[in-house]
Amino acid sequence: MAAPAPTDDRKHDDRRFLGRLSLPERRYLADALRTETLGGVLLLVAAVAALVWANTLSGSYEAVSDFHIGPAALGLDLSIQHWAADGLLAIFFFVAGIELKRELVAGELRDPRAAALPVVAALCGMAAPALVYVLVNALGNGSMDGWAVPTATDIAFALAVLAVIGTSLPSALRAFLLTLAVVDDLFAILIIAIFFTSDLNFAALGGAVAGLVLFWLLLRKGVRGWYVYVPLALVIWALMYNSGVHATIAGVSMGLMLRCTTRDGEQHSPGEHIEHLVRPISAGLAVPLFALFSAGVSVSGGAIGNVFTQPVTLGVVLGLVVGKAVGIFGGTWLAARFTRAELNPDLAWPDVFAVASLAGIGFTVSLLIGELAFAGDAALTDEVKAAVLMGSLIAAVLASVLLKLRVRRYQSLVAAEERDDDEDGIPDIYEEDNPAYHLRMAEIHERKAAEHRERAQLAGAPRDEADRPA
Repeated sequence: MAAPAPTDDRKHDDRRFLGRLSLPERRYLADALRTETLGGVLLLVAAVAALVWANTLSGSYEAVSDFHIGPAALGLDLSIQHWAADGLLAIFFFVAGIELKRELVAGELRDPRAAALPVVAALCGMAAPALVYVLVNALGNGSMDGWAVPTATDIAFALAVLAVIGTSLPSALRAFLLTLAVVDDLFAILIIAIFFTSDLNFAALGGAVAGLVLFWLLLRKGVRGWYVYVPLALVIWALMYNSGVHATIAGVSMGLMLRCTTRDGEQHSPGEHIEHLVRPISAGLAVPLFALFSAGVSVSGGAIGNVFTQPVTLGVVLGLVVGKAVGIFGGTWLAARFTRAELNPDLAWPDVFAVASLAGIGFTVSLLIGELAFAGDAALTDEVKAAVLMGSLIAAVLASVLLKLRVRRYQSLVAAEERDDDEDGIPDIYEEDNPAYHLRMAEIHERKAAEHRERAQLAGAPRDEADRPA
């Protein structure tokens, strides 16, 4: 018997917060997070390797990080660390651009009513850490330059923490975390573009814009072939870098141009197809290498102590640990309160707070913003990096404790989401309202009962035992 088409659970009450995802959205989420989780583990390994390398062989670490390579005539004679931050992270932001485009046209952000909660939560989750940082530094006479450092969330590192502690979140919580991170990335990109743009070279900027227009026209004309787009993307990136605008803006701009909706005869949109190809490069190579050459800071007892005694570093730690959790949870609760959204009865508000705490892991983009904010002060840059690492570690431990308190509930919810008794590839929870599903399950139960009776008769069991259903 052919499997019935799954129902789109979005047709149920629109006011349900953290409700069940539609089946296509759930499948996309599982595929995307699988790669992000692996990338997060590699990111964690790279960060640990950087710390070990920088604190045991600091001379060689600095020599490799500061080694310059690239054509000076094109303005690209950059250090290895600079290539990782401006070059490799452009790939990361390219994928972020595709994710954002997909969320806007086919995901959680396409419906303004459904998007209101995660958008408000993400905005509050960025405003609160910035406010905490400003208050700490206003009271301690510190520098205000680092206000944006604790505003970012690192989804890959957060998922790596989940993998390490062995906690599998229900798909609705994972989708909420991913949507938070996507919106977070959008505003982080805007912060970088607006507040960390140096003196503009209008000729280079005009060339970059012209390249982006050509990129868009080629996409609209349906031109295909990596040999067309990859060289063009490199030229756009180089021009954007020389323009004074942070080069990662080129990556997100190209990602946003890709079509992320399917047409007749397409199983996947071009954006999803390209994301599927590029995401492993971003998660498995670009971001870990950035971490390797950015996370290498001193972790001596004195350096760790300074994190909690200086206003700049203390503001970063408290922003990540306190500001993120309070901002996201408070924004979500207020938005739900005023929109009268009902929380999924399978979950509770402490679950939202645990995810908000997990969002306090602000590794990749926080390190990047820290480098940009204190570019002229190498010592303070290293201290801010140490604060990002410490704040992310504290947030990870706090979230792990909170999530472990509910691990049995999460396991039961995940098991219910994945149960497929009729083995048709569609979780039963998406078919429970379909009469054909119940007919098929009745046939399966009858077949199992018949097999049980046959086995019992062959074993010589009494007839009443053989007639008892399995």
